[in-house]
Amino acid sequence: MKFRMTTVLLAAVAVLASGCGVASRAQDGENGGTAGSSPGQPKGPAGPIPAGLEKFYQQQPDWERCGSNQQCATITVPLDYSKPTGQTIELRARKVLARDRGGKIGTLFINPGGPGGSGQEFAASAGFVLGQPLLRKFDVIGWDPRGVGESTPVKCLDTEQLDKFIAADGSPDDEAEINELNSEAKILADGCEQRSGDLLPHVSTKDAARDIDVLRGIVGDPQLYYLGMSYGTYLGATYAELFPKNVGRLVLDGAVDPSKTSEQNNIAQAKGFDTALDAFAEDCAQRSCRLGSTKAEVLAKVDKLINDSDATPLPGDGKRQVTQALVVLGVIYPLYLKDFWPRLEDAVLDGLDGKGARLLALADEYTGRKPSGYENNQNEVIYAVNCLDRPDITSVAQAKAEEPEYKAASPRFGSFLLWGSVACANWPVKPEDKPHPIKAPGAKPIVVVGTTRDPATPYAWAVGLAHQLESGVLVTRDGDGHTGYKAGNECVDNAVETYLLQGTAPTADIKC
Repeated sequence: MKFRMTTVLLAAVAVLASGCGVASRAQDGENGGTAGSSPGQPKGPAGPIPAGLEKFYQQQPDWERCGSNQQCATITVPLDYSKPTGQTIELRARKVLARDRGGKIGTLFINPGGPGGSGQEFAASAGFVLGQPLLRKFDVIGWDPRGVGESTPVKCLDTEQLDKFIAADGSPDDEAEINELNSEAKILADGCEQRSGDLLPHVSTKDAARDIDVLRGIVGDPQLYYLGMSYGTYLGATYAELFPKNVGRLVLDGAVDPSKTSEQNNIAQAKGFDTALDAFAEDCAQRSCRLGSTKAEVLAKVDKLINDSDATPLPGDGKRQVTQALVVLGVIYPLYLKDFWPRLEDAVLDGLDGKGARLLALADEYTGRKPSGYENNQNEVIYAVNCLDRPDITSVAQAKAEEPEYKAASPRFGSFLLWGSVACANWPVKPEDKPHPIKAPGAKPIVVVGTTRDPATPYAWAVGLAHQLESGVLVTRDGDGHTGYKAGNECVDNAVETYLLQGTAPTADIKC
């Protein structure tokens, strides 16, 4: 399967920070009623409103209590923006009210990435993922983008089918394994077409960006304040390309480079995971960990685990075996957050001892798999969006031809990134866009954040996006893990919060 470019550790970060889970939807608290506009804030939709979309921008959602200081609402948007009088779909949004009601700046829209990440869950964890100054001065809105979660969702497979797809051999060695993987990919594509055929052509990033402008208009902000993580940076950059004059203050953290082809992205991400694993191995060796006293020894044991599991899956939870694909997911997931590196050490040791339960638990956290099934549809949405956004693998023959290049770039992860795209070769909807630089001429300054050893969105992508945007400025975090804001670097946090609160972007690229 494709590896998600998202803040997959959202819930885990919240637990580490607080010792508890995210806010429950059913939890009521104070300040849960409809909030009036703060002094000096615009009322009603802000212009300009695209012709024919007036009823969407002018709708007045019924914001109802759904947690402590939180409100939730359902917003209606066109299924197809070229046919605004036609079929509609729904977006589900969560608002966390600004603590300083009288001094509120406006609304900060946040997106956790994916594609497929739930903005509602991100907003529910706003107290942990945003700094206190932002929580005081902004209403914070997170929404499930079209196709995601509680918005009108993409539906493709049941739990058993999705288990088989995710566990399928991601580095096939012969024709039989290639045919089996392609068969599972086709089941996914056919399931999406059968269950979500009307929605599939309309879940592109451009469609989701147009939804953001409807949301901006509904809350009455003349310009957009936005914090996007990982894939959310591509969504934010696309918004800036479509609506440059509506850009207020945009932070794009863990950036995606829109000018890169799918092949370039996949190879870069494979190398990014290698870089992160190298950092883990070096740290492990320096601590004289149980995997080895040198970086090479640690990496050799990880490689042995991955290679051995190809022929001999590990026992898992008593019902599912831990195939090589699940081992790779279990290795990759802890690389997103340095605090999880000890869990990776334990899981690799268990795996080498023939026990796969810890690796399966890590893979399940990454894919959102619970004992009762998958908690959301993120594993299906990632294909629905990515296969539509840009050209990808078009055939098994193409994958075979490109595999040597992938393996040369990353012998450890290259094949998984390549064959994880084979679903797009079977996809029922043709891509509607192609890679290109996003310049967004006329937009106000946009802050791009990149982390030097980010495993999922390589640092070079942030450099590329910041330099493409005519008003882009780069904030570099020298560190490990995925994304840079609220990752323990005061320099990054100050730059982001000063910009969002005051509109003052760094005058030049900075390194933290």
